[in-house]
Amino acid sequence: MKIQPLGEEKGAPALSLPALLLLFLKIGAIGFGGGMAVIALMERDLVDKKHAITSEEFLHGVGMAQVLGPFAPNTALFVGNRLYGTLGGLACTLAFLTPSVFLVILLSWLYFTFHAIPALQSAIGGLGPVVIALILSAAWSMGRKAVRSWPTALLGLLALGVSLLKVNAVYVLVAAGLIGLVAGKQRLSGGEDHPPDNTVKTETEGSHQAFVSGLALLPTMGGAAGGLSLATIAWTFLKVGCVFFGGGFVLVPILHQKLVSALGWLTPRQFIDGVAISNLTPGPIAVLATFTGFHLHGISGALVATLCLFTPALVLMTVLSHEYARFKGGRRFQDFLAGVTPAVVGLVISAAVLLAPGALRDLAGWGLMVCSLFLLLRLQWHPAWVLAIGAILGAAGFVR
Repeated sequence: MKIQPLGEEKGAPALSLPALLLLFLKIGAIGFGGGMAVIALMERDLVDKKHAITSEEFLHGVGMAQVLGPFAPNTALFVGNRLYGTLGGLACTLAFLTPSVFLVILLSWLYFTFHAIPALQSAIGGLGPVVIALILSAAWSMGRKAVRSWPTALLGLLALGVSLLKVNAVYVLVAAGLIGLVAGKQRLSGGEDHPPDNTVKTETEGSHQAFVSGLALLPTMGGAAGGLSLATIAWTFLKVGCVFFGGGFVLVPILHQKLVSALGWLTPRQFIDGVAISNLTPGPIAVLATFTGFHLHGISGALVATLCLFTPALVLMTVLSHEYARFKGGRRFQDFLAGVTPAVVGLVISAAVLLAPGALRDLAGWGLMVCSLFLLLRLQWHPAWVLAIGAILGAAGFVR
């Protein structure tokens, strides 16, 4: 039976499921620079170009995605869930993560075989200024739609300021939502009833069919600690996934304490190199679990560790997505989300500000960032081409 996107039930244009999966596969393959850079790619392709989801819903998804686990895969799940139900959401997350997991397994094999990280750092160094430009261009695009009055601008600025103090994003978003509840959506919008973004209409009632796919674990290859069972690895990473609040580099100290200090599964040097390898991939730093799992039990260990680390976040995000579909029309829920939406824009800008010192080290870096902004905003170049330019300039030594 043909699977219909929810938007198509209303006659609205929407991506087919195979096209959506290919899109997330592409984003997962070129999404260097961490969570907010990936969110920028998703916003550009899903909202601006393909109109697969409204800007308002996308921002709500980004906000909810920051509760537990890495928010880029969570956002992919939210989009897939909104369009194709539970299994569609899980499929989109799988498509998004596949390139990074595959690359980490390959780099892990090279690392543990030859005891060195492949010489990719120069090329990666050239991506930093482009990533800053990509995040800023996304903030501009989101802000034009979400910040339409002085109260929403003030809320976005407050979120930016608090987030620059490195307050957990979850606390920022909850506080912004509570402000929305107190002030109300109409007051935040400046007393005007702005027409909703009706690019895509979705039907949320009833059950929706999606496809079912199976994945068999590959045979164990490599691995230095064959004495550890897959069950032990699974349980360890499942517990870590349950306390993975805040996303991104919040995971690094948690895994260091667990894997190096408590269990001794990695040496301090291996852990540092694992973090570096995770940053050489386009996916979330959470694929550090893939590196560790490969070291312990080969390919099967890598897949089990990755799956178990992400499982708690995916389960919670699935529940939140269903609740969003159920309650998004309620007035109080709308008020809460009216506060969250401009706060998300502030968080996006803060990511660029916090990453800038490490990415813009000299005049060449600043020049590449400005040129990248021009290419992205003015000439509407696809981010993949701009990222490629950055990588080439980095490999040639023009940008460090």
